[in-house]
Amino acid sequence: MGSSDLIPDAALAARLALDLPGVRAGVTTPAALQGSRPRLSLRDHDRYVSVTMEFRCNLACVHCMIEGTMDRLQPASDEVFARILSEQRANRRWDGLVLTGSEITLRRDLPDLAERARAAGFSRVRIQTHGMHLARPGYARRLLDAGVNEYFVSVAGAGRDSHDRITAVAGAWDKMMAGMEILDADPDVRLLTNTVVTTLSYAELPAIVAHLAHLKRLVQMEFWTYWPMAERDDKGLMARHADILPHLRAAILAARALGRFVEVKNFPECLLADLGDALVNAQPMLVIDPAFWTEFDRNGFHQCPHRDTCGSTECLGLNTAYIERFGPETHELTPIPTPTAPIRGAVPP
Repeated sequence: MGSSDLIPDAALAARLALDLPGVRAGVTTPAALQGSRPRLSLRDHDRYVSVTMEFRCNLACVHCMIEGTMDRLQPASDEVFARILSEQRANRRWDGLVLTGSEITLRRDLPDLAERARAAGFSRVRIQTHGMHLARPGYARRLLDAGVNEYFVSVAGAGRDSHDRITAVAGAWDKMMAGMEILDADPDVRLLTNTVVTTLSYAELPAIVAHLAHLKRLVQMEFWTYWPMAERDDKGLMARHADILPHLRAAILAARALGRFVEVKNFPECLLADLGDALVNAQPMLVIDPAFWTEFDRNGFHQCPHRDTCGSTECLGLNTAYIERFGPETHELTPIPTPTAPIRGAVPP
């Protein structure tokens, strides 16, 4: 998530107008470059607002970033949600709303929230979910009828064994896949997936792409390199970038060959080389309990030894826990030249 000095004008105006606590925007690409970047990812973060509406979860993912804070973080109140809807109704400030949390489908009133959002003028309503509940009889249909037309699904591993081991719940893979396949039959649906890249999953990234190749509505795959929301990686889940790199490159190329957009988070842009355009650290403006940011800021991003000479606008460099475990990697990283002309590219087939 970018710092406040990276908020573009539109997101800053939204933040000031709403005057809500705990709001940050994470659009890392400067506004002047937004239109000239290659369309190899959706790059629509500035057109969405994300609201954290739930902090319960019925999985126990080993890589969970907020497992130690879920019991004290508070979801956005109905008053806050109503204010966002009012802003949208009056000004049509965004295209889409993201309803998120630890697991948003645990809210019984989720269909009602979606209906209210669509009535307020949001053309896209996205939920961020582990996907298990989508397989319950009739549940996906209820969400579709309520106006949820985007589903950002967490895929932890490549297949039943690894996914269920990482999520610590037997049957999680089968339910998630069944739910996505139900949604895949609806022509208005957009599916996105997110995989957290850890020592347990990095070698499986190409296989994850292959397992999801049959999904017609899957438009974007995201690969988030793990960070522990702390100064140390006490779980040993951080993998060295050099170990991740060949598997990540293979996954990017495989996803693009299938016509998918790709976004990579928290990985050095210079190491991606010719695939550096896959790095998009942007996020929608996020409304969340302000206490979350106290923990998040412990990460200490932007510690690349070449930060002062690098021209990248997307890279978050290294974080404190990575350096504590692997060192600054001064010789492995190289500064990217400052661009002198707009970068242009094409949408993948």
